[in-house]
Amino acid sequence: MDRGTDRAEQGTATEPAEPGRVPLAVVVVDRDGLVSHWSRGARRLFGTPKEEAIGRTALDLLPVSGALPEEQDTPYAAFDGLGPDLESSLDGGLSYPAAGRARLTAPGDGRVDVLWWAYPLVGPGPERLLVLAADAGGLRADGGAFERIAPGFALHTDFPGAEDLARRLPEILPSMSVGESARIVGQILELGYPVLEFSHNDRVPVTPDWGVARRAERKARRERAARALAAGEPVPEELRDEGEDLEYAAVRERLEFLNEVSGRIGTSLDLSRTIVEVSRAVVPRFTDVAGTYLREQVVAGEEFADGVPDTTTMWHRVAVEHTDEPGRWDDVVPVGEAMPFPAHTPFFQCMTSGEPVLVPRISEETGHAIAAQFEKRDIRPLITGRSMLVVPLKARNVVLGFMILLRHPERPVFNDMDRVTGAELAARAGLVLDNARMYTFQENVAETLQDSMLPHIPPRMAGCDIATRYLPGTQLGRVGGDWFDAVKLHGGRTAFVVGDVMGHGLNSAAMMGQLRTAVQTMAGLDLPPAQLLRNLDDLAQRLGDTYLATCLYAVYDPIASELHLANAGHIPPVLVRAADGRSELLDLPTGAPVGVGGVPFEAVRVRVEPGDRLVMCTDGLVEVRGEDIGVGLATLCESAAHPAASMDDACDTIIRALNTRGGRKDDVALLMARLGGIEPDDVAAWRLALDPAEVSRARAAVREQLHDWGLPKLVAPAELMVGELVTNALRHSHARPVELRLVRGDTLLCEVDDDDHELPTLLNAGPLDEAGRGLRVVSTLSREWGTSRTTTGKTVWFELTLPRR
Repeated sequence: MDRGTDRAEQGTATEPAEPGRVPLAVVVVDRDGLVSHWSRGARRLFGTPKEEAIGRTALDLLPVSGALPEEQDTPYAAFDGLGPDLESSLDGGLSYPAAGRARLTAPGDGRVDVLWWAYPLVGPGPERLLVLAADAGGLRADGGAFERIAPGFALHTDFPGAEDLARRLPEILPSMSVGESARIVGQILELGYPVLEFSHNDRVPVTPDWGVARRAERKARRERAARALAAGEPVPEELRDEGEDLEYAAVRERLEFLNEVSGRIGTSLDLSRTIVEVSRAVVPRFTDVAGTYLREQVVAGEEFADGVPDTTTMWHRVAVEHTDEPGRWDDVVPVGEAMPFPAHTPFFQCMTSGEPVLVPRISEETGHAIAAQFEKRDIRPLITGRSMLVVPLKARNVVLGFMILLRHPERPVFNDMDRVTGAELAARAGLVLDNARMYTFQENVAETLQDSMLPHIPPRMAGCDIATRYLPGTQLGRVGGDWFDAVKLHGGRTAFVVGDVMGHGLNSAAMMGQLRTAVQTMAGLDLPPAQLLRNLDDLAQRLGDTYLATCLYAVYDPIASELHLANAGHIPPVLVRAADGRSELLDLPTGAPVGVGGVPFEAVRVRVEPGDRLVMCTDGLVEVRGEDIGVGLATLCESAAHPAASMDDACDTIIRALNTRGGRKDDVALLMARLGGIEPDDVAAWRLALDPAEVSRARAAVREQLHDWGLPKLVAPAELMVGELVTNALRHSHARPVELRLVRGDTLLCEVDDDDHELPTLLNAGPLDEAGRGLRVVSTLSREWGTSRTTTGKTVWFELTLPRR
């Protein structure tokens, strides 16, 4: 390094050194005696590459022996009584700087004389020792060797490179943070710098800094200066430098404290964890008690109006850290309490001015004024006589909260420097808290958006029980493109759909919302599964070519005990047979994702039995990076077949089996349906000829069937509505007979089919109109009603709620 530093990474161990320039090896040893930094100069001097040195025991890599007895007459023998060899420093035996010489056996080069300097490092970091080393044999001046070279520690700083180390050490130690490098530099400044002393009394600095001589004398002088400063007396002229050093040390101590706090807070975007980190960071080093208060909107992760807080603003006590005996503060100032603060309190002054408020000692009067706001609790014994500092937690000039800091009476009171330190601390903590608040707010928005896009499916639909799960991915954004749905169809059927838009974030979620709405609409039109996916593919292309989506669509007919399925690039569903508990992946034509375009889709029909379970999910559940998807599908089949007490338990079993595997990054959508079916005895059907007289026969048949089913209370409304629908069907039918069907399930379903493709509409019939009242009667009396097209015409249906038994 030039005059001490810039040669740490230059030169070789054998090249001559220019006057005043010393090639150095730089090594850092941690508290376990392992090498944590190994410079290029160390590689050149000791011959070990960095990748082999890092993590190894320093004793195995560095020369630790002093001069051999037979070599005491060499020119390098005089060490000025600087103490034992390097081994004592490496094993922690010395707590002060040391220097010496050792002999190093280098492959092919014989033995190399090495001069070394060791600086012990203290503090919270893992580093314990800084070792500098140089090739003594390479030192040349005027073309010849010096008679005597000895390492020592300089007692002055009057050379040009005195400030170079502080500027360049972070470059020498690139593996450390700036804060850690600055801490090491600060300690070297206190310990002194090593020099090479030549026989003609020249001194070449290696690292600049203050001397380490007469430590005891300097310590005594500093103590005298400190007593003068503490007493408010002028520092004697002969101690003026010591007083300035003390002030510098105090400033540096506070900067170190702030840097340490900055490193301890903000490790997470979780608001609760951040609050705890901020509170614990200041106790006990800066204060003995720390109470943190935040606006209720900040705690809830919500936005709030701009402007200065007032006496109606509610503040939540979110954390209390202290060094008192456990439980002393819990009952008096419990965490979670919300309260406003009157205008006469220092807390109100802090939160309205946005500036720290310092109370050197809380008097009896001040303690009484503060305690007056705590109903039925006497807080005065906890605060009277203590020093108090109230600091605002601000971000972007908005007060989010404040911290109440208290010191024990026996501890020095807060002063103006503490006020400045507290303000800086609060500013950093405020930014961290605001980041956590904004993240919480964005998470809430994302969750609300996701919840609004995902359907709320009833646990029971016609002939089946349903359970669902949605798990967001591990990315910061909690919205994605996975969705599931269950759509009620006429004839007691239910459509199940699971889809996955490729990608993440709001754009994927927006496309998912459009596709889900389209599926619901087309399902309501009773499109066959293959045709529905064909139309969905066309829609995806019209929305843009940026996104693709996979989709699995299945229609369950509980009366026919059949599944009708089509697949667009999605993973196949699992069917668990109730008869033997066996599970299987259904073999479906895979198809291409929607959005590809021009790809045909095929549908298959699968027979099912009452009690069978259908499991549909997105690939985020079964796919893990670096693992074959077949492993996940096999686990899905195995976990789906596991017996469970309920549908929810069955879903949880699947989630536990697959979600505990590491590496999941994608969203997960899971839909499970237990296919209960509808018994034949609960279905009654009639074919009606195209004769107006069939209306009375239809009414009579419905009346008789409802009495057989034990539903006499439904006879009157059902008979009236069946008469209206059959009359309309007979009026508009062309050739095919009208079909009437009653289905007893969770509700009473009535369907009337005819061969007319034109759907009826609900009209506003006037007092003198002869038509238009039929559907009005159905709309008024039924629980729910609807119309849909079929391949042969249309179906008009209504439902009635079954009476409680």
